[in-house]
Amino acid sequence: MRRWIERQRCLVDFTVSSLLRRRGKNLGLIVVYTIIIFVLASVMLFSQALRREAAAVLSNAPEIVVQRMVAGRHDTVPAAYVETIRAIRGVAQAEGRLWGYYFDPGLSANYTLMVPADRTVEPGSAVIGHAIARERNGLPGTPLFLLSERGKMHKFTVAGILDRVSDLIAADLMLVAERDFRSMFAIPADALTDIAVSVRNPREVATIAAKISRILPDVRAITRGDILRTYEAAFNWREGMVLVLMTGAVLAFLILAWDKASGLSAEERREIGILKAVGWETSDVIRQKLWEGALISLTAFLFGYALAYLHVFRFDALLFEPALKGWAVLYPRFELRPSVDAFQVGTLLVLTMLPYILATVVPVWRAATIDPDVAMR
Repeated sequence: MRRWIERQRCLVDFTVSSLLRRRGKNLGLIVVYTIIIFVLASVMLFSQALRREAAAVLSNAPEIVVQRMVAGRHDTVPAAYVETIRAIRGVAQAEGRLWGYYFDPGLSANYTLMVPADRTVEPGSAVIGHAIARERNGLPGTPLFLLSERGKMHKFTVAGILDRVSDLIAADLMLVAERDFRSMFAIPADALTDIAVSVRNPREVATIAAKISRILPDVRAITRGDILRTYEAAFNWREGMVLVLMTGAVLAFLILAWDKASGLSAEERREIGILKAVGWETSDVIRQKLWEGALISLTAFLFGYALAYLHVFRFDALLFEPALKGWAVLYPRFELRPSVDAFQVGTLLVLTMLPYILATVVPVWRAATIDPDVAMR
């Protein structure tokens, strides 16, 4: 074992010296290789971090959300449905919610107005998210005017600003009193936006959702798992869109790498002939070239992945933020928590390193099996 390790060390030493002799050509290849890995790794790291943030946010979402459908569209729910759902066996709690969207023509942006269940907001006042406060200069105590759909002007006094830690979901949020909400959107007292349902046994969520849909045929029961799958599909679509746009660059690099690995220069053939002449075996020559491919690809991978990590978690993925996060006037400002998926790293490692390393085997084997005199001429 010790002899084998010493042999591999000697092969690595010779490989490094060989790479340094052709430093210009190899450095150019490493730079291009690093850029490709940087782009791919940035997209994967950013998408994975967004998935984790979405899962963390939705971990406190209701297990089931009940919406009433009219002509295929979301409509208000009669308040009487709350008691009907509470009577279903297995339901722990059912609470009606009031929330809606308001379009601000001055900013061309949507606000989310909501009546909170866990805090009291005085009539005529509002607690707003940081994005609204930033765009409307909404400091505590300042007035905020909203024009309702009926043309009536509603005045709110900013009572507070939500914590920045909740910006991901509350940047465009306004918490208002129930009376103000119903007046703003002309919603009658016996109507709700939807109903949040909690279940005693988490394994029975799908069963309870089916019961609700059967008892109330005009409603749609959406589980937390359905919402998570929707977010997953959205992130997969955005990630795939960016990767498709990068397909041309990736294919160009693969052609470059294949040409470099498979097309040995006259100098490299002469070097292989000399090695064979001084006693190297064909297997030693192949091992040396495999080490060369491994060192080039591993160096590019480490540099590319490190740059991608800094790009995503230190500089907020400036190059891909609009494509992967989406765009909005009232955009939330939040920091992604660093996270690395080992399976994702392994997949990227195999897909970027293995093809280049294997591409070196066939041409080197051909050059190593010919007569040394022929190779050196």
